[in-house]
Amino acid sequence: MTATGALDGIRVIELGTLISGPFAGRLLGDMGAEVIKIELPATPDPLRTWGQAELDGHHFFWTVHARNKKAATLDLRTDKGSELFLELVERSDIIVENFRPGTLEKWNLGYDVLRERNKGIILVRVSGYGQTGPDAGKAGYASVAEASSGLRHMNGFPGGPPPRLALSLGDSLAGMFAAQGALAALYRRTVTGEGQVVDTALTESCLAIQESTIPDYDVGGVVRGPSGTRLEGIAPSNIYQSANGSWVVIAANQDTVFRRLCAAMGSPELATDGRFANHVARGRNQDELDKIIGEWAGKRQPEEIIETLSQAGVISGPINTVAEVVRDPQLQARGMIADHWDERVQRNVKGPGVVPVLSESPGTIRNAGSARPGQHNDEVYGGLLGRSAQELETLRAEGVL
Repeated sequence: MTATGALDGIRVIELGTLISGPFAGRLLGDMGAEVIKIELPATPDPLRTWGQAELDGHHFFWTVHARNKKAATLDLRTDKGSELFLELVERSDIIVENFRPGTLEKWNLGYDVLRERNKGIILVRVSGYGQTGPDAGKAGYASVAEASSGLRHMNGFPGGPPPRLALSLGDSLAGMFAAQGALAALYRRTVTGEGQVVDTALTESCLAIQESTIPDYDVGGVVRGPSGTRLEGIAPSNIYQSANGSWVVIAANQDTVFRRLCAAMGSPELATDGRFANHVARGRNQDELDKIIGEWAGKRQPEEIIETLSQAGVISGPINTVAEVVRDPQLQARGMIADHWDERVQRNVKGPGVVPVLSESPGTIRNAGSARPGQHNDEVYGGLLGRSAQELETLRAEGVL
């Protein structure tokens, strides 16, 4: 595998399973890092079997989260496995793990041990609640992190149960913050020559995106709750039903954009109406304003609404399903609906492109992950660590690989 991108020359060892840690590893791999994913010899990452579509017995969550990675097997709980891992640490820049806190220490592979072998090593740790504090030892899932952080409380409609997004949002947020922390630590290492621990919690990652909820409560006692399809006090910014029953988003809460919306609807006088003349007034009269815009939208087809408003400089758009997303010409033009050659099914499988886009050292999709656990054992332990074919065969027989 030839690495390209901004992190070309950086080697990452990915431990752990499922979403948060592997997503962090995927992001680093997308940016050009060489990522070696380690799985237990007899217990592959369950992500290999995740995803709702199935073809020839294969599922495709693996296709996007294992992309750009080499697959190796290793039992870190054995003495020989531990030593092989430490040899990899000597030759690597970043370790990503998402075990319960204390797991690496139980195997005598805590950060102090890793640092003895490589003072520049960066250990990225993702857990439910962080490495310290009274809840550190608890197992954590995205669903609970979203709930305990307050994020779930703000989802849904007033008076209804707080639903989840049909994704593991907390895991993905933690993976993004973990990758961000790894990049910051890489930069700091160029100054100090030393690595450090990046401690990322699912709960804290969910908390970090909650805008002004904490100061609003601290200063004004405001407990923000769910607001359905809109944000309270931000108007107009909602979904409106078109003539064919489908919904479109119209966002025109800034004064200048609201004036353009009024003109596009043929009602320029609304922009100077005292009920809607500024941001605060529109927030106070949100229901009335939504009704006016809803009546206008309900007489028009969605394409007409979006075209009319786009020409007027008003932000609007459809609520697309994935079937419409993969045909979106903007996303296609940007390379965001990308082909992954998945050797398990011998065909290209579409997935998300590489984000963000760098002008001089863009990331790439170089493969869609390994077809089988340990596929790159010979390359990793033979080519990188210099073990002979006979040694590798012995290690396999002993269950180390």
